Amino acid sequence: MTRPTASRFGALHAALGSRDPAPQVPAEAGRLRVATYNIHKGVRGIGPRKRLEIHNLGMGIEALDADLVFLQEVRSFHHQEARRFQRTHFGWPHQGQAEFLAPSGYEAAYRTNAVTRHGEHGNALLSRWPLGDVGHHDVSDHRFEQRGLLHVPVDVGGRRVHAIVAHLGLIHASRVRQLQRLADFIEREVPSGEPMIVAGDFNDWGERLDAPCRSLGLRRASPPGSGPRPPLTFPSLVPVFALDRIYLRGLHCLDTHVPRGTMWARMSDHLPLVADIAFDG
Repeated sequence: MTRPTASRFGALHAALGSRDPAPQVPAEAGRLRVATYNIHKGVRGIGPRKRLEIHNLGMGIEALDADLVFLQEVRSFHHQEARRFQRTHFGWPHQGQAEFLAPSGYEAAYRTNAVTRHGEHGNALLSRWPLGDVGHHDVSDHRFEQRGLLHVPVDVGGRRVHAIVAHLGLIHASRVRQLQRLADFIEREVPSGEPMIVAGDFNDWGERLDAPCRSLGLRRASPPGSGPRPPLTFPSLVPVFALDRIYLRGLHCLDTHVPRGTMWARMSDHLPLVADIAFDG
C-alpha cells in the first residue's frame, strides 16, 4: 500500500500547508530545514473511538517541506492495530511507518526502541539528502521504559551532518543519565568539529536540560532576537510545554515554527517543531 497522494486529500493538504508556513530556504545555499515530530504511533483515541491518523500524517509531513524529519514513536509493525484498521477506508500500511511517511524522493532510516506485546516502535529519520550507515544506541534507564538514539550521518551537499533522533525518558533523573550516555556516544561516534543535529522528544517538562546540552557543545535552536519563551508543542490541542527540541553543533538557527490548526491537533498529541538552520562559518 502506498500513501495517498496530495490530490486525494486536496482540502486537507491545503489546510496543513497554509498554517503560517515558515519561509523555504534552499540547502544549496548552506541552509536547510529540519523538523522533529512525535507521531504517537500513527493512531489517536481510545476504545471504539480509536482512529488511524497515519495517512493524514503523511500529508502533514509532506506539507512541512523539511530536508530532515526526525520522528519518534514510529512503528515498523503492530499486529493488533493492523487487524483493527485493515478494513478502514485506506487501511493499515503494508510498509513500516517510516517508509510509508517518507515523501517521494526521500530516504528513510528506522530502528526499534521498544518491543511490546503486539509490535514495537522506535525512532526514524526521513531525508532529502543521502544517508550513511544507520546506527542505534540503547539508552534505556530502567525496565519500564525502553529508549534509544538513532544516529545517521547525512551528506548535505558534500558536507557530512550527524543526525541523532532522541526520545528521552519520563523521569528527570533518567533524562540526566541518558544525556550522559548521549555524551559518551557523541565522543565515541561523532568526530569533533563535524556538524550535528540532535532532535526529538526530550520530555523535559521543567526546562532543565539546556545547560547539560550546552556542556556537550549543543545549542538549542532559537532564532536571533527571540524571547525567552521556547516554541510550545505539547499537548497539541492547547500546547503549554516545549517537550520537542532541536539542538545544534556547527550550525545555527535562523527561524523556528510550530504548525497549528485543527488538523495538526488531531493527528498526534504533539505538534511538530520546524527550524530553518544554516552552517556556521
